[in-house]
Amino acid sequence: MEQWLPDPEAQLAFGVRLATLLPPRLILYLEGDLGTGKTTLTRGVLAGLGHRGAARSPTYTLLEPYELADRRLNHLDLYRLGDPQELEYLGLRDLLAEDAVWMVEWPERGRGVLPPPDLTIAIEYATSGRRLRLSATTPTGEAVLEALTDCGSPAAVRSEPLEKSDVIQ
Repeated sequence: MEQWLPDPEAQLAFGVRLATLLPPRLILYLEGDLGTGKTTLTRGVLAGLGHRGAARSPTYTLLEPYELADRRLNHLDLYRLGDPQELEYLGLRDLLAEDAVWMVEWPERGRGVLPPPDLTIAIEYATSGRRLRLSATTPTGEAVLEALTDCGSPAAVRSEPLEKSDVIQ
């Protein structure tokens, strides 16, 4: 599944929409270059799950846990990880045993220690905006993708970039 998002506000809105479809336990990998909006998308998911307040990027702390009304979300950013074995120091094995949504940035840096994802979102720069490529690797991830497809696209999310005729002058 692919989605084109014209701006950061649309990326936040997509995250809010995605949040409504997430089960209590899911591992979601976020892939993409620096600045593509992995943390922006996570902020949207957090807002969609009812989080109010700051949503910090865990670039330096590696892990930011969020206790929400009806679930837990763990935001993991492995950009600065030197070795995948460092994840053991975070107590990752114990944390993964709990029901939680995991949003993992730079998952390739945790290869061999991280469990496989249910869902992967690859974010790429587009001519304007961002292109998201979503893929599922488990029945749980497939159910989220199917629900995302079934609920249609909100006005802020389009499958293709705007044409000149779509832009109000």
